[in-house]
Amino acid sequence: MRLAVFASGGGTNLQAILDACRTGDLPADVVACISNTSAAGALDRAQAHGVPSAVLPPADFDTPSAFGDALLDTLDQHRVDFVALAGYMLKVPKSVVAAYRHRMLNIHPSLLPAFGGKGMYGRHVHEAVLAHGAHWSGATVHLVTDEYDQGPIVLQEPVPVYADDTPSSLAERIQPVEHTLYPEALRLFAEDRVRIDGRTVRIDDYAPHRSSH
Repeated sequence: MRLAVFASGGGTNLQAILDACRTGDLPADVVACISNTSAAGALDRAQAHGVPSAVLPPADFDTPSAFGDALLDTLDQHRVDFVALAGYMLKVPKSVVAAYRHRMLNIHPSLLPAFGGKGMYGRHVHEAVLAHGAHWSGATVHLVTDEYDQGPIVLQEPVPVYADDTPSSLAERIQPVEHTLYPEALRLFAEDRVRIDGRTVRIDDYAPHRSSH
């Protein structure tokens, strides 16, 4: 599987994916890293691993469709057949979502459909979880559609919320789960074990990982 990773931030999930590829746990090659900002730490991680990268800020293009075309051209150049969003802070253009239908994943730091949607990313998610008094949060890997965080759910893992949690402490507990769950979900696609039935994702011969929290 020829994988492109879209990232806007530090790239810890990109690193987890690269590590899983290196150890053979994920039978894929990261062939491109795409960001909307040259300040993304993910670009440094890509460079350190010899992964080609591209910086494509939407402001550089006259129209949203031109931005989408540039993304598709870049993906075509690297012969990408699957896309992983890893802390990508933009909504992916509809043309790209359509071209990679059922071949584009995102990871979200809550148990969707709770605490998802526009503006719900990073610290905002954890603040909302705590403000609502939720006892559980977690991580969700889902397919990407035209609506924020609405795509069919592939894998989820819960993480407890403690009474003395802060957004930072909750994030620190969830992030390692993300780093395990995302490569695992990508592996299932790489091994062609995923069947999509409407909103339900069915996985061949899969026993969900049970955490010992």
